[in-house]
Amino acid sequence: MVSFLPLSQAVAENLHDGDAVAFEGFTHLIPTAAAHEAIRKGFRDLTLIRMTPDIIYDQMIGMGMARKIVFSYIGNPGVGLLRRARDAIENGFPRKMEIEEHSHAGMASAYEAGAAGLPCAIFRGYRGAGLAAVNPNIRSVTCPFTGEVLAAVPAIRPDVTFIHAQKADRKGNVLVEGIIGIQKEAILGAKRAVVSVEEVVDSFDDLHPNLTVLPSWTITAIAVVPGGSHPSYTHGYYIRDNAAYLEWDKIAADRDRFEDWMRSNVLEKSADDFATRVEHLRTAA
Repeated sequence: MVSFLPLSQAVAENLHDGDAVAFEGFTHLIPTAAAHEAIRKGFRDLTLIRMTPDIIYDQMIGMGMARKIVFSYIGNPGVGLLRRARDAIENGFPRKMEIEEHSHAGMASAYEAGAAGLPCAIFRGYRGAGLAAVNPNIRSVTCPFTGEVLAAVPAIRPDVTFIHAQKADRKGNVLVEGIIGIQKEAILGAKRAVVSVEEVVDSFDDLHPNLTVLPSWTITAIAVVPGGSHPSYTHGYYIRDNAAYLEWDKIAADRDRFEDWMRSNVLEKSADDFATRVEHLRTAA
């Protein structure tokens, strides 16, 4: 049964050293507050999974939390590099990190296979691409019906998935609107699932039922964290903080500046701080 918990408790009870974990979100609804809570708790040896790792994974990698990263695009969206991730990959700082790179189609298919309880995903892809030469988890199978050679990748089934969403009702159903990305499949394929939300409402009776994309039985814990996806955005609540993404490129470029920023803005803060970060970005719901 889903539990309503403070974010600190939800993270502590569901994330462990050595876990394979997905903090999913596609430009929209990125679970920043949950990632920051994980950083404050100092988890180690994580396998970080995400289709489009951006600054929260840059921060986690820079804090030495990642043993491995599974991804299909890695960068600061609209800006450029993830400089802490590049430092780890190229220089082993602050620790060496294994990488497993896929295409977007490969990652999406792997998440869908995990959600369906299948061992692998089979699809048309990677033809003419060099990823299979550097990623041993990209293999091929021959269709027993047509003889066509198809790509195959292992299903993604995280130990725990974290996402952010707009609303939960008091029964523990979660409403997600706007750009959804792969969040639903990442939740369905996970052993445990934690959702941070902007607010809890009595019910979704006044909304179209198809908007409830995550029923309560798919979720382990829900935490109310207004502003919890900043600097990404939550449709209907606040807009994307583009200035923060531009500033991150300067912060992450220098190891000492990165450590100072993390200390002041993550380690010495709490989830309650997120509500004030988005006040100037709020929109009419």
